[in-house]
Amino acid sequence: MKIDICNVSKRFSRSDGSDNIVLDNISFSADSGDFVVILGESGGGKTTLLNMLAGIEMPTSGEIFVDEIKIDGMDPSRSMLFQQPVLIPWLNVKDNVAYGCKLRGDTDNLDYRVYQFIEMMGLLGFENAKPSSLSLGMAQRVCLARALVGHAEMLLLDEPFASLDTFTQAHIQEELVNIWLSERFTAVFVTHDINEAILLGNKIILLGGYPGSVKGTYNIEDEYPRNINASSFKGYRADILANLKEAHVGSRKFFQ
Repeated sequence: MKIDICNVSKRFSRSDGSDNIVLDNISFSADSGDFVVILGESGGGKTTLLNMLAGIEMPTSGEIFVDEIKIDGMDPSRSMLFQQPVLIPWLNVKDNVAYGCKLRGDTDNLDYRVYQFIEMMGLLGFENAKPSSLSLGMAQRVCLARALVGHAEMLLLDEPFASLDTFTQAHIQEELVNIWLSERFTAVFVTHDINEAILLGNKIILLGGYPGSVKGTYNIEDEYPRNINASSFKGYRADILANLKEAHVGSRKFFQ
C-alpha cells in the first residue's frame, strides 16, 4: 500500500483554550512494500502520526492517502501493534491470534495459519495458555502473530519492542524483517532508537523539533541482516544523530 502524507499538521486544545501544535506541515511518500521507520525523540509526535495513518485520529489540516484513497477512518487492511500488548484476557493464545480474522469472516485455512505464526513466534506449547500466564515478551509476540495472520496490507507498529529484554527484542526484530521480506506488506514502525531504525527500515523519516516536522529522509540500501559495526551503519547513525541535535530546540538537553 502506497502512502502519501501531504502537508499534515495536528493540533490539540489545552485546558486553557490555547493550542498545542504537535506536528507541523508533515509531507512524505512511501512506496508499496516499503519498511518505513518514523524516528524521533519521545514526545515528538511519532505516535500521533501513526494514529492518523491508522485512521484513529484525523489531521487538523492536510491529507493522508493510501493507494490514492484519502484516509477517513480505520480499515482492516491496516493493522496496528501497540507499545503494550493488548489481549483478550479470557481467550487463550490460539483464540487471541485468530480473533480478528474470525470477526472479519476470514476463516479459510485459519487453524493452519494461526499455528504457522504461533510456531514462528516461538509460542508452540502455549496455544492454550491465557494471557495472565504469559510474560510481557510472549504476550507481545501473540499480538504480533495476530497482526500478521490476517495478511494485512499495512502493518503499523508503535514502539512494540521497547519494553522487551535485549535478546527477545533482537529475535523478534529478526523475525519481523524475515516476514516482511517474504510477504512484502507495507510496514510503518515508530521508534526513538537510532540503531533499531537502521536495523529495520529501508526508509527512515526523521522527525524533530517542537512542533515535530520532517528533518531528513534516509533510504537505507544495506542488505539484511544488518551489522551495527559496519562502516555504512555507523555513517547513517552519525548523520541521523547530527540532524537530531541540530533540530533540537528549547531548554531540553539532547543526550547522545
